[in-house]
Amino acid sequence: MSWLELKIFLKHLPWDSATARAVRGSTPEEDYWNPDRQLIATLVDAQRENTYVQIKLHGDPKKTKRIKPPEPIPRPGVEKRKNTKVIRFGGRHGSGAAELAKVFGGRAATP
Repeated sequence: MSWLELKIFLKHLPWDSATARAVRGSTPEEDYWNPDRQLIATLVDAQRENTYVQIKLHGDPKKTKRIKPPEPIPRPGVEKRKNTKVIRFGGRHGSGAAELAKVFGGRAATP
């Protein structure tokens, strides 16, 4: 094999080959999550969330009460979803205007 043939061979190696990774200095895990795969994972996450919302909105509340939102596909650079405090109004959690006034630091308007 001549030097020119070797140069052409190396230039046209697949981006995920071991030689190409060694030249870039990346790991197989880093190369696995290329922009295309990131986009596909984002689309799958969006579809799963949409399905969850549709089931919660149009399902029987007694049957869908235990359904939890889907976890996103784990990928590098994206932190796992943290439990956040959700403020709910009405029912056993409080009554509308008074709770909003506490949250936003104002007074509750009287009707």
